[in-house]
Amino acid sequence: MNKKLIDLSHTIEDGLITYKGLPAPIVCDFLKREDSEPHYAPGTQFQIAKIDMVVNSGTYVDAPSHRYKDGKDISELPLSSLANLDTVVIHSDYRQGRATDASAFQNVNIKGKAVLIHTGWSDHWNTDQYFEGHSFLTEDAAIYLRDQGAVFVGIDSLNIDDTDVGQRPVHTILLKHEIPICEHLTNLKTLPDTGFRFFAVPVKVKAVGSFPVRAFGVV
Repeated sequence: MNKKLIDLSHTIEDGLITYKGLPAPIVCDFLKREDSEPHYAPGTQFQIAKIDMVVNSGTYVDAPSHRYKDGKDISELPLSSLANLDTVVIHSDYRQGRATDASAFQNVNIKGKAVLIHTGWSDHWNTDQYFEGHSFLTEDAAIYLRDQGAVFVGIDSLNIDDTDVGQRPVHTILLKHEIPICEHLTNLKTLPDTGFRFFAVPVKVKAVGSFPVRAFGVV
């Protein structure tokens, strides 16, 4: 069928800072290859890695329990809310302003679709600038997305909310209505505006509200 897979995720590696104030992952060997040799036939080696990291690392999905004590956790999200989603890309260049409001989604059919907001902020990934003055959605944008039937919302920025204030209206509105959120996407500029499928599936872990994903589009 000549379908193309487009990677929309950042790479998690040892020492990576995703969000200022959260610790960087520690990626190391639990079992080194040379240390595994006594367990196997000559010439046979294996490596087992160990990762110590907060779940909000790299490109990740937020489930309702990230915001709400009684909300669904990552393991409880149905695959239908994370995989094979009909998708629309909305372009909202950060150079034209930080905030994306409801007007950006007018005249676009988003009912039953994943909505990915391409701001271009991911170009600053792994730099100091990434943490300051990032793009975000406004409260009225979240209300519009909810009311118009979006099933998943993602952004290529540090946070879907404005972190200069304490309120988090976008997380509050979307997660209350069990609409998963994906932050720190990248490469959205390579996607068509419509007519493709989107996947962002985390490991099925109990009792956590966020987890990294390998997000991708099938074009």
